[in-house]
Amino acid sequence: MKNTPKELAQLALDLTQVLSSQDRFARLLSVIKTLFSCDASALLAFRDQHFSPLAINGLYDEVMGRQFSIADHPRLEAIARAGDIVRFPHDSDLPDPYDGLIPSHQGNLHVHACVGLPLIANDTLIGALTIDGFDPHQFDRFSNEELRIISALAAASLQTALLMEQLERQAVDVPQASGTSAPGKGAVNMIGHSAAMRELKNQIQAVAGTDLTVLVSGETGVGKELIAASIHQSSQRSQQPLVYLNCAALPESVAESELFGHVKGAFTGAVSDRKGKFEMADGGTLFLDEVGELPLALQAKLLRVLQYGDLQRVGDDRHLKVDVRIIAATNRQLHAEVKAGKFRADLYHRLSVFPIVAPPLRDRDNDVVLLAGFFIERCQTKLGVKTIRLSADARQMLKAYHWPGNIRELEHAINRAAVIARARFAASARSTESPVIELVPDDFDLVAMYAVADLTGTPQTEKADCKSTATGDLVNHRLSDAGLKDATDSFQSQLIMETYERCNQNWAAAARALKLDTGNLHRLAKRLGVK
Repeated sequence: MKNTPKELAQLALDLTQVLSSQDRFARLLSVIKTLFSCDASALLAFRDQHFSPLAINGLYDEVMGRQFSIADHPRLEAIARAGDIVRFPHDSDLPDPYDGLIPSHQGNLHVHACVGLPLIANDTLIGALTIDGFDPHQFDRFSNEELRIISALAAASLQTALLMEQLERQAVDVPQASGTSAPGKGAVNMIGHSAAMRELKNQIQAVAGTDLTVLVSGETGVGKELIAASIHQSSQRSQQPLVYLNCAALPESVAESELFGHVKGAFTGAVSDRKGKFEMADGGTLFLDEVGELPLALQAKLLRVLQYGDLQRVGDDRHLKVDVRIIAATNRQLHAEVKAGKFRADLYHRLSVFPIVAPPLRDRDNDVVLLAGFFIERCQTKLGVKTIRLSADARQMLKAYHWPGNIRELEHAINRAAVIARARFAASARSTESPVIELVPDDFDLVAMYAVADLTGTPQTEKADCKSTATGDLVNHRLSDAGLKDATDSFQSQLIMETYERCNQNWAAAARALKLDTGNLHRLAKRLGVK
């Protein structure tokens, strides 16, 4: 490395320039590639016992969506615990998190040379830089002292980005939430780099530090609950409870009690005093999911609480004061519901002080690949599989598909495909100790719909009220080599599952949309194996 002062000088200079974090990270990895002639590198942030990719070079795009738990990845755990440069022997039996995820090589080749640089600032691990190559002796000529220089510069780059992020939060009076838990255990993790997601994150950042009521609208499965959690976690109420209530699942007979509570003897079965969701959320945030489903009578009572900040438990004459921030969500067009007389105009205006529209997955460009990587990482842990990756054809199929069920549908599709691919791999003649399982288009249930989208060139638009189905779009379903019965079953299965996703996974609503008796739909779904 003695002959490369120019690259190091440029790397140090980048830290002083006005660059976006992503540009700074990209330049860092570009210099790393020049210095080490490596096959792959990654800059990772460390938080809550997870490494999250911030930038990659020489790896599949889906890696950017993965969250690497050090409990599941021994090499990353070794880097996190070491406190200094880690050189893994070329014959190490520790699985590498990037095995099978380097597109410049065909087949299930494995990383041989691997160096991990922990990034430390103020005696705290903030991230890691990983450098990988297929030549077992690729990094032998670099001394540990030289690698420590790279580590220090990379740590400075990451720390600069974190400080800039903190200053941006302070500029909009949004305190950084502390004490967050690991992904999957309460921490908010919004994946995506598309323009639509950047705009969404900017809106969340702008409103989080206020107490304004937020109305999140969007199609089913777009992640409205995650948006609400992100707003709460970034707010001044983050240490107080976030209480969730699904308004669509509330029977009208108990809805008022669920919201406002009741006193003993208020009605048959009220054997003791009980707090409602508003009292539970006092000082924090109340998330009213599917708020458009509330009956009109209850809407009037909700409006009063929003206007005056006080409530009455059912059966009690006393007024209780509460301090609650409201975040509401709906997949309905509430302004249209107001015109139709199904939703109160005054409540609509009270809720939509700061409206946020969650973008559908089909409008998020390459985010579908990042999200697929995130779900694949979780799935391979659950299945006990070392590495699962997307084939190039599967990647293109996922990007072309219109995703009527959005992120929820993508998660289910990945889980199903992974199970099918694992079974296919186990049944094949191949036998390796560390298999790399590749998801191919045939592992997914999207082939028919993908063909339709490809033929028409027009993605479907979800009907938020679930009054129509994809029947018209499925008419072009290709029979391929299947017989009539198999083709009919396939058609029915696809139609039922898509309608089910469109109806927010509500079988009763799906039955109405398909004009079937609910019991008959359940029996048909079981026969077809989709339930």
